Amino acid sequence: MKQAARQKICESEMTCNSHVYLALSGHGFGHLAQIAPVLNEWRRRFPAGRLTVQSALPEAVLRSRISGEFTVVWGVADFGMVMVDALEAKVAESLAAYRAFHADWDARLAWQEQLLCATAPDVLLADIPYLSLAAAARLHIPALALCSLNWADILAGYGRDAADLQELRAPMLAAYNSAVAFLQPAPSMPMPELGNAQPIGPIAAPGQDRRMEINQRLGLRGNETLMLMGLGGVDTRPPLEAWPQLPGVCWLTPPACNAARPDMFDWSGLADLSMVDLICSCDVLFTKPGYGAFAEAVCNGVRVLYVARDDWPEEPWLSRWLQEHGNGVKISRQQLATGELAESLGELLAQPRRPCLAPTGIDEAVDWLETL
Repeated sequence: MKQAARQKICESEMTCNSHVYLALSGHGFGHLAQIAPVLNEWRRRFPAGRLTVQSALPEAVLRSRISGEFTVVWGVADFGMVMVDALEAKVAESLAAYRAFHADWDARLAWQEQLLCATAPDVLLADIPYLSLAAAARLHIPALALCSLNWADILAGYGRDAADLQELRAPMLAAYNSAVAFLQPAPSMPMPELGNAQPIGPIAAPGQDRRMEINQRLGLRGNETLMLMGLGGVDTRPPLEAWPQLPGVCWLTPPACNAARPDMFDWSGLADLSMVDLICSCDVLFTKPGYGAFAEAVCNGVRVLYVARDDWPEEPWLSRWLQEHGNGVKISRQQLATGELAESLGELLAQPRRPCLAPTGIDEAVDWLETL
């Protein structure tokens, strides 16, 4: 009996003091928005746990989303797709980049193994660099993948006519399948070639409604329709100067937009508010299809006006889920160029507001981490 109790205490201490190594994609900010709530809940449960984050994202951006102490290792373990902007991928350039990446596979794998050996984690969590998963498999480090997409299937969606597509995808699929499980938070694209796929609920950070404070700081009356422009971590700037002004509408825009208009305020003056707090405080999120934006909007009860991104392979499942669980209206690329948004915005505001959806995938993902 004493031996069983001692073993239970030892197992508990190992779990509480475990070292998690996150390999995080730098393809925009959506992967960070997806994984950060999981890490924050893991930290709440196990405050003594150690965390190392490997990513090419700026450290300040990582710390704005991930709470507590963690070590940052700069390193590019994937690139996703080469992009023109937040909406358009460069297909030929992406295929060429994958060929170059895989031609140097052994050297890249050795580099990733060296990083893992230097930190000696207990478990690797990937969202979703397959190089890191392949290295963990070689080093016998338990690994979890978590993402609503995988790069093998995204590449297949764009490069289906490439003669070497299957050759390029083979090491990607092998790495993804090497994980103990590939957790698919709702909504996820189908991943039929993964034998370890495990669907879980949605993942999104909760926000605080700070609208009254925003009104006061920006000098708003409070009866405006406040729209937050967030087109993702890959720069995209619509021709805002040519857009017509919408009656009763004010915008919060990224500082880089430099929109010299009386109805547009850049959010640099609200830097002490998190992005999810800004989302929660606005009437409408103006964005592109992406997991982080859609999940945070639906789980915080915010309406979404989004730009068509019909060539992105994940888009149909994101859009369908938004229509089923939240409030969303799609606009065309032409509307993005002209700013003719009044009719679509009116349609969106006329929809009965859906209740917030619970982000149940957070606890499910942490349970998987705890099990490992």
